[in-house]
Amino acid sequence: APAWLRRLCGRLLSERLLRPGGVQAVVRGVLEGTDGEWSGAGAEAAALDWRKCDAVGKILAACPQQCLSLEDYYRQVCPQILDLLHIQDKVAARQFQRVATTTVLSMAREQPQLAERHLLQPLLAPLRRCSEATELALEDLAAGATVVPEAELGSCVEDVLKVYVVGNDSSSLLLGSLQSVLGVVFSLYSFAKQNVSYLRSPCQDILLWFLEKAEREQSLAVLEGLSGLSSHVPTLHPRCQLRVGSEGGATVVVEETISDEDEALYQKISSEQCHVESLVELLSHCQKSGLAGDFFIHCLKELTQVAAEDEAAPSPAMEPGGSLLELEQYQARQGRKLLVLQLVATLCESVSNTVFTDIVQVEEFVAAVLQRACVRPAQGPGAAAEAQTLAMAMGLVAAVLGGAVQLQSSDFAVLKRLVPLLEELSRTYPEPLTQELASDLRIAICTHGACSPGTVGAAADSTLGRKPGTGAQSPAGTPGRAPRPPSPRHGHGSPSAHGERSEEQRTRRAPGASRASPAPCADSLAPAGLQELLVSAYDPQPPSRAAALRRLASLVTRREPEALRLQEKLLQVFLENLQHEDAFVYLSAIQGVALLSSEYPERILPVLLAQYECPARGTEDAAAAVTRMKLGEVLMRVTRALGDMVFQHREPLIRAFLRGARDPDSALRASSLSNLGELCQHLGFQLGSIIQEVTCCVTAIARTDPEAEVRRAAVHVVVLLLRGLSEKVTEVLRDVLRDLYRLLKHVATAERDGATVLHAQLALEELDATMRRVLFPPQTLEKKIVVLP
Repeated sequence: APAWLRRLCGRLLSERLLRPGGVQAVVRGVLEGTDGEWSGAGAEAAALDWRKCDAVGKILAACPQQCLSLEDYYRQVCPQILDLLHIQDKVAARQFQRVATTTVLSMAREQPQLAERHLLQPLLAPLRRCSEATELALEDLAAGATVVPEAELGSCVEDVLKVYVVGNDSSSLLLGSLQSVLGVVFSLYSFAKQNVSYLRSPCQDILLWFLEKAEREQSLAVLEGLSGLSSHVPTLHPRCQLRVGSEGGATVVVEETISDEDEALYQKISSEQCHVESLVELLSHCQKSGLAGDFFIHCLKELTQVAAEDEAAPSPAMEPGGSLLELEQYQARQGRKLLVLQLVATLCESVSNTVFTDIVQVEEFVAAVLQRACVRPAQGPGAAAEAQTLAMAMGLVAAVLGGAVQLQSSDFAVLKRLVPLLEELSRTYPEPLTQELASDLRIAICTHGACSPGTVGAAADSTLGRKPGTGAQSPAGTPGRAPRPPSPRHGHGSPSAHGERSEEQRTRRAPGASRASPAPCADSLAPAGLQELLVSAYDPQPPSRAAALRRLASLVTRREPEALRLQEKLLQVFLENLQHEDAFVYLSAIQGVALLSSEYPERILPVLLAQYECPARGTEDAAAAVTRMKLGEVLMRVTRALGDMVFQHREPLIRAFLRGARDPDSALRASSLSNLGELCQHLGFQLGSIIQEVTCCVTAIARTDPEAEVRRAAVHVVVLLLRGLSEKVTEVLRDVLRDLYRLLKHVATAERDGATVLHAQLALEELDATMRRVLFPPQTLEKKIVVLP
């Protein structure tokens, strides 16, 4: 077009733009084209042509030459731009909203002060009106008076979603303006979680967008404010209350005064509990980014600080003459302490085990736990829980050092931050085994794993649930061969104690020097040390008892002479600890019995089978069944450890599991069948004629047992059997294959339990795939060269 025509059209559009309703008229004129008809197809095409919408938005953000003042232009145009977000015409709404969002973001980049005054503040006005940062004359309003109507509040939340989340511009101006109303949005999100409201999803999207786009320190400060630990984020005004709206939204009203103190206290506590649960649910969506782990570590550090303050500051209620101000400060500290404890407990229950995403977060978590143990060692009513938490944290470090993670030199630089805490723990902690493990971990970190004492490997094996001795080897050689420092129990750092220990080791090594034997371990225990471990295996504190059991298991793995000489005593200790109710203890006992049995199966297996078939008298049926299931787990671990050598123990093992499958307790029946299936999978073609007994038992149980979980386990035996045999199924099961097929078809058609039917379908698919491979072997192309005579 000629230049004069462009200038004339631009002047006419600018004049129309500055009139009332001019923004919408200009946008319609530009987007609808020359046909003059706003059809559905044309509107859809305009919405998809985002370049055109963005170009229109940038034109609106630029002040025309006819306007004398930039302030006047923003004052006239900005309200009309916000009105574009509320277009009711569904056909035209998408492109109008896109133009409005682009215009707001462009104005915020070019003129941040004017954009905040004329765009962002009016946009967020309904949320700021009920914020505690706004000074409102709520005292002059009657109880129950409406502060923000339902329609206005819902429209405001939707506008924030369109501009901030859909626009996706993480400038400091937008993040700062949104942070001022995040407390109200979070209160609205928590309220929508308790009720049926369409505001829950947009509020959640707004909160997650901010936490993702903001800097990590800013996000943690906002989370701290939302949880109530700080005042970084203004929350809902204390005189305001959210109520359910008639259209599925929410209304902000003035709270009515509650005369009953008990009812007011109940509502306050339930509201705080709901806020904590909502915050934890919000964090469950932030685990991959690492924000959930960072906030969890932050709460643990707060817990350590609270413990230190409790030690330093006495209770003014116990001291006569305390002022009212001191009493109020003490009550505030107690409220903060309860809030921190509630946050940590809820996070531990709700956030999954993927909360930590890198080695730095693991180090910070362990440092927080070690710091709390140094400040306040385990004592009093919560000593068991504190000791168990400490053992878990130190086991985590041992697992990292033991090969669970491939460590680089930079990772060891991070872990070295734990060295001062471990050194202090090895000197001051009252429990000897924890002192020794802390000292050994410090050595392993300082030497980059080159010197890894035996306690570190045992703790790593226990944490990872693997057989001791099977972990990754250290760069210096086999774990356990490196020289270890003197234990704190024998005078840590004392030269005389070190000399006595070295002399004692030389005395023990002398008798075996003349005969060929494995090199003795540097940390071999004297009989007195072994006796101390046996006594600790009956300690009333579960962490100490479990640590002693792990040490005894590591002695069996290293074939310590004293431990091998007392193998019957060790077996008795492990079996008695199987009956302990704490999972940390009985799992350590299971590991010890399994190691002992895999080393001496001819001696230990008959004892285990006898106790599995005939439980000890004087025990209740439920307790006996639980103990027998633990013994079943031991037998299966032994089966895996023996490998092909399990064939010579085939008949007693199968006989024991078949007897267990007829036990009155349904859980034990299901456990026995599960063990039977895994044993058959290990045996494979070595099953022999005993397959007839297994088939008859499984068929009878799958058809007649009243419990669904037992029938499910019986069908699972068939699945494991088919997987173990694979293509040899036609050879080993040729006599019973038809019966098993009929059983699976019967279960698939007549069974009412869905999981059992699924197992049967999996078995049929396994059988179908195997038979297809047998009947239709894959064709292979072979190249043959024949030399003709």
